[in-house]
Amino acid sequence: MIQEPELFEPEATRRAAGVTESTRANRGWWDRNADEYQVEHGTFLGDDRFVWCPEGLDEVEAELLGPSEDLKDRDVLEIGAGAAQCSRWLAAQGARPVALDLSHRQLQHALRIGGPFPLVCADAGALPFADGSFDLACSAYGALPFVADPRLVLREVRRVLRPGGRFVFSVTHPVRWAFPDEPGPEGLSVSASYFDRTPYVEQDDEGLAVYVEHHRTLGDRVRDIVTSGFRLVNLVEPEWPDWNTSEWGGWSPLRGHLIPGTAIFVCERD
Repeated sequence: MIQEPELFEPEATRRAAGVTESTRANRGWWDRNADEYQVEHGTFLGDDRFVWCPEGLDEVEAELLGPSEDLKDRDVLEIGAGAAQCSRWLAAQGARPVALDLSHRQLQHALRIGGPFPLVCADAGALPFADGSFDLACSAYGALPFVADPRLVLREVRRVLRPGGRFVFSVTHPVRWAFPDEPGPEGLSVSASYFDRTPYVEQDDEGLAVYVEHHRTLGDRVRDIVTSGFRLVNLVEPEWPDWNTSEWGGWSPLRGHLIPGTAIFVCERD
């Protein structure tokens, strides 16, 4: 059954939001909005494609996890899997993926589409797996933009990876924090400080957060990766391709041809 979208209009503000509040708010938001999200973006994402970002960069071309032929028999953890489109593609390459998401409703969509791999509802900051369980981990806009302390996630991912394992994750490019989240010309003028790390919070009438997004500068991201025990081996900033005429929130051809919208970090566990 399709859930009705939330009826109240939350208040957007900038204020502190800790680990517990962020987790609670974002679990609720994704449970409430998973249906609408899959309707709006499901066609672009496909059922069994591995798309890294609104720019449309596909793992088939990017090979950020490695050549597709090398994925066979690899244990792969997808974090923030949503409807598990990426895990479905990985399974088709012969990998053994596990799709993890904080939102039960998102994983119901993964179950609806189907796939020969486990679905796990859990917090990325407390992964329910033994040390050294996976060869690879990936996250396409999952978890990292929404957690108050990304180092908790990074350390957990490092723990469950085997030595030499690779973790690749994509997030909104940090420079976007300084611009309005608008796809048109109004989204091309700086409106806030890039260095202001105060979280973006949507809250209800009682002041309870219903959505939280956290900002890290590019330098913050690099430091988080290194201090969590990873080695940064690549940073990819996808350019907007001419074939992509779609708009996705604040992502659009207009903005995409002028300023970066996504940053993809390729990390390895020593």
